[in-house]
Amino acid sequence: MEDQPQEFRLRLPRKGELFGLVISMQGGARMIVQCQDGKERLCRVPGKIKRRIWVKEGDYVLVVPWAVQGDERADVAYRYTSLQADHLRRRGFLKEFQ
Repeated sequence: MEDQPQEFRLRLPRKGELFGLVISMQGGARMIVQCQDGKERLCRVPGKIKRRIWVKEGDYVLVVPWAVQGDERADVAYRYTSLQADHLRRRGFLKEFQ
């Protein structure tokens, strides 16, 4: 078999979603995330995906700011693996975090 680059689908931000970097864990499925717009938000993992997403410090995530208190709080919609984060970095999506 030849050594071919691995292809995978990558979830990109939709309208109203932002990339973020987890700075610190707060407990209770809550964390402080530095978002690509320069704001730090207290984010939580919603109950319907809490058992499927395990987030730790240094992970890149996709966040959805709340309609109310959107500058302070958000929900985590997706967590990127390290391979996916490297791919996003190479494509220039994570310039704000360099």
